[in-house]
Amino acid sequence: MEIRKERTNDSTNIKKVIAVMSGKGGVGKSSVTSLVAMALKKQGYKVGIMDADITGPSIPKIFGINNQRATGDEKSINPVETKNGIKVISLNLLIKDEDSPVIWRGPLLGSTVKQFYTDVNWGDLDYLVIDLPPGTGDVSLTIMQSIPVDGLVVVTAPQDLVTLIVKKSINMANMMHIPVLGVIENMSYYECPDCGKRHNIFGKSNLDKVAEEMDLDIIHKLPIDSQFVELCDEGKVELYPEMGFGIFDDLNEKVKKFIAEKK
Repeated sequence: MEIRKERTNDSTNIKKVIAVMSGKGGVGKSSVTSLVAMALKKQGYKVGIMDADITGPSIPKIFGINNQRATGDEKSINPVETKNGIKVISLNLLIKDEDSPVIWRGPLLGSTVKQFYTDVNWGDLDYLVIDLPPGTGDVSLTIMQSIPVDGLVVVTAPQDLVTLIVKKSINMANMMHIPVLGVIENMSYYECPDCGKRHNIFGKSNLDKVAEEMDLDIIHKLPIDSQFVELCDEGKVELYPEMGFGIFDDLNEKVKKFIAEKK
């Protein structure tokens, strides 16, 4: 039986929904989500981020809006905008103290993320980027079943578990009939600023082999960049100059291809 997709409120018009997923935690999924949103924004699109990682929300901190609170009334919620105009909703923008633990069971978590889609005044958006919780649990399943997700970006890291991580994510997307936009490998290598040599801190990647086996596009292999980490910690991710790694351009090309194929 097909589950009915949720509908947005009358003040919202979202053209495309992209979810960012990782098969396990600790791979920098939320920081990659911020890069995806910033890449789309740089291309001139109107962008919003739904922080669906309810029990571990970090998007407000990354963008430096964690001291702000979303406003609204009994009918709807207004998202908080970043300095560059990316609209964000997160549980940490609704609770009094951002360090308060969220000790909720699955049904309440699922209901909350659906409300982030249906009850938030997103306005006109070209893209809503959803930061999924790690793994393939209740919240991710709820979103894929009840929200019209147009495409999925999978985040992984260069470790021995990469094959299992990627395959779990891809298989879940296939079961939900959601196309995969591509894979981003985070923390892929470290480039010495003095000699320019690349070091595989977390081991040599085998993503190329996995991608070929599963017919996946590799969007980018992101290096370990201390400046990017510092800017995320300071809530200034939008100041990230990209350092010549090309993530924005590469992602934009994949998005253009994705749009063309969906027409």
